[in-house]
Amino acid sequence: VHLIPVNPIREDGLNPKSRKRIMPGLLTEPPAIDPVYEARVYCNIPTIAERSMEGHAPHYFKLVSVQVLIRHGDRYPLYAIPKTKRPDIDCMLLPSRKPSHPQLEAFIKHMSKGSAAQMDGSLSSLPRYPSHSLCEMGELTQTGVVQHLRNGQLLRDIYINKHKLLPSDWTAKQLYLETTGKSRTLQSALALLYAFLPDFDWKKITMRHQWSTIFCSGSCDCPMRNHYLEEEQRRQYSLRVKNNDLEKIYVDMAKIVGIPTRQLRASNPIDSLLCYFCHNVSFPCTKSGCIGMEHFKVIKRHQLEDERERQEKKLYFLYALLATHPVLNQTVNRLQRVAEGKKEEVFVLYSAHDVTLSPVLSALGITEARFPRFAARLVFELWQDGKRPKEHFIRILYNGADVTFHTSFCKDYYKRSSKPMCPLEKFVTFVKRDMFLVFNSTSYYDACRRRPL
Repeated sequence: VHLIPVNPIREDGLNPKSRKRIMPGLLTEPPAIDPVYEARVYCNIPTIAERSMEGHAPHYFKLVSVQVLIRHGDRYPLYAIPKTKRPDIDCMLLPSRKPSHPQLEAFIKHMSKGSAAQMDGSLSSLPRYPSHSLCEMGELTQTGVVQHLRNGQLLRDIYINKHKLLPSDWTAKQLYLETTGKSRTLQSALALLYAFLPDFDWKKITMRHQWSTIFCSGSCDCPMRNHYLEEEQRRQYSLRVKNNDLEKIYVDMAKIVGIPTRQLRASNPIDSLLCYFCHNVSFPCTKSGCIGMEHFKVIKRHQLEDERERQEKKLYFLYALLATHPVLNQTVNRLQRVAEGKKEEVFVLYSAHDVTLSPVLSALGITEARFPRFAARLVFELWQDGKRPKEHFIRILYNGADVTFHTSFCKDYYKRSSKPMCPLEKFVTFVKRDMFLVFNSTSYYDACRRRPL
């Protein structure tokens, strides 16, 4: 389900009306919704150094665990616009080509030695970095690798260099790494991991394979989740057929490429057009004309309108609660084990997709967050209070912005606390109990089977 948010949110992911401005915007925000500006944010082209709020806490707090959920980096389209030339993007890694990264050359060398790693299932047959002179469908690009090298370096500066989350002699048990079975998610995870732990020992790496894009592992049987997803897809379809501007644009584009409108729509042209846009390549032309920026703007604007309605109708929110409970439950269980003193799995990396991050943000109540851009990161930090060692708190950050108090379970806590974080118990109670209240249920199993009244 491709769903793009619309709220006028700054690049740091916060609504202008929020209680305080935590970070200055990194791009000049236009006065109104601008589909071109939104597309640029989505591309996430590595240019200026990123400022982030990760790792901020009162001096007497100790960081004890970090869990990171990422979307893969920039990729080649998953769909092609019929009867047009595919965008000419090179997926060979060349340190001399922009965008680049100081560790790119060392990363390529290190990836070629990775046969000692433990890779679950089909992961062992996937390439560890992109290497085609013409990108294959869905392949990670050099931009995508660089985006995650930057993520890894930023997290290393904060969590390793500053907070000493892992000792220099860290062991395999202190990491937990999981990815879906796509080369773009595996390669994104390895790029981030390489910059986070440069020249790591491959023998210490175990990469687990997750077959589900919502990371539901052994708890995927949930009929009501599928029901709400189908209802949400019906809502999307209904909104699309009501949009006359969008229909005209599709008819016009279909004439340009010489295919039926229905076939063009089925080819999901926005996925392909975003690649042209993000890589600054001219949109495709035929003898009948060219697809242009006006076509792109109308389709992109519709995505933004779709997100606005999505927020109002709440069907996606109900889907999101059921879709993300398994992975949030794993997250909470792991945080509780670390809080009890276990020293295992203190750094966790899930490498995933937009359809993984988007429902997690929705389920947590972070409604103001933008749709997951390429190489988006959602971070859960666990902190121990040095003055009261039995007390633990969490911070949640999205692309470097602190969104802890944007969550549904902790949005009022800051009003009565001086601490800039949320008690772990509030997160635990939300995942173990409060997620099911809207379904009039007390458990995931029951919520998955209870028909709405």
